[in-house]
Amino acid sequence: AGRADRPGEVWLQTHHPDNALLHTLVNGGYHAFAEAELVQREAAGFPPFAHLALLRAEAKQVEQANAFLAAVKQLVPTESVVECYGPMPAPMPRRAGFQRTQLLLSATQRRPLHGLLDGLMPQVYALPQARRVRWSLDVDPMDLY
Repeated sequence: AGRADRPGEVWLQTHHPDNALLHTLVNGGYHAFAEAELVQREAAGFPPFAHLALLRAEAKQVEQANAFLAAVKQLVPTESVVECYGPMPAPMPRRAGFQRTQLLLSATQRRPLHGLLDGLMPQVYALPQARRVRWSLDVDPMDLY
């Protein structure tokens, strides 16, 4: 770390040394990196251009986790402005002997997403499948793991 007039050093360790965003950061600095990242986030519909909620499920059998999330997905009205992606495998699909899947809910505005969740959660708790899996809801998830 630098002190006063003595410059510091930064070391990066990565499994992806050829990543384009990493090169942008190293060669162009923070502002170039942030600009490139925001372009990608807008194209993907990720924050800050969308609001997300991630419903995670895990069970010993992947079919149970998927059945729960499929039942939740059926509760989302087809005319809803909230988009629903999944069920799909979690980025780390197995952990501690459990199969992990997830359902991603996305909306361009926070109010419709939260309104949907307010009405949806009592119905989710009432699902018979909800007692066969471990599940959680993460509003504004920091990551998708």
